[in-house]
Amino acid sequence: MNSVANALLWLHICAGTVALLTAVVALLTAKGGVNHVRAGRVYALAMTLVFLTAVPLAMLGADIFLLLIAFFSFYLVFAGWRFAKNYSGSAQPVDWIAIAVMALTALLMWFYAAYIGMQGSSQWVTLAIFGAIALALSVVDARYYRAATTPRVQRIQRHLTNMLAGTIATVTAVLVVNVSVEPEWIPWILPTIVITPLIVWWNIRVARQSERRRNA
Repeated sequence: MNSVANALLWLHICAGTVALLTAVVALLTAKGGVNHVRAGRVYALAMTLVFLTAVPLAMLGADIFLLLIAFFSFYLVFAGWRFAKNYSGSAQPVDWIAIAVMALTALLMWFYAAYIGMQGSSQWVTLAIFGAIALALSVVDARYYRAATTPRVQRIQRHLTNMLAGTIATVTAVLVVNVSVEPEWIPWILPTIVITPLIVWWNIRVARQSERRRNA
């Protein structure tokens, strides 16, 4: 069992490292360009491997907290990838299933936050905040898909939001492993506090660029 867990852990770490590096490349290269697309594909594949190794690792360690985080993080990347590929803006069954799983994950995060909070763990803060983010993203993504024909600018905004949120998850993992502070929820939440303003700014920038093109 230990050898299996160790192998999964090494795969998890390697995939996470690749995800972090390719996320940086995708952020620094021209959006929609060849390098951006290639980096994004590798990033999505790496994050998929992170998820596929995180689930059994969490189950082997009976770690409900990490299991919920794994589903939360994977949805961000999966949804971001779907918005990039789904040019019509029309949801497929897999999109609705993913949104439903994310919404369920949000509710489970809140329930488990209440449980561990009563046990004295400060990590209830992490789950409460991530649960709110998970529910908000699933609701917003569902609203866009219910519009049936999502305008290109809004589709790109959803792609950017989810992919950058996935990048937050990658950075968070690195920070949690390498930084030990009290209360322990600080390294879990800090990347969200720092990077979220970038997501907001980028969405505004994309909207303004689209408006300028329409008015040109």
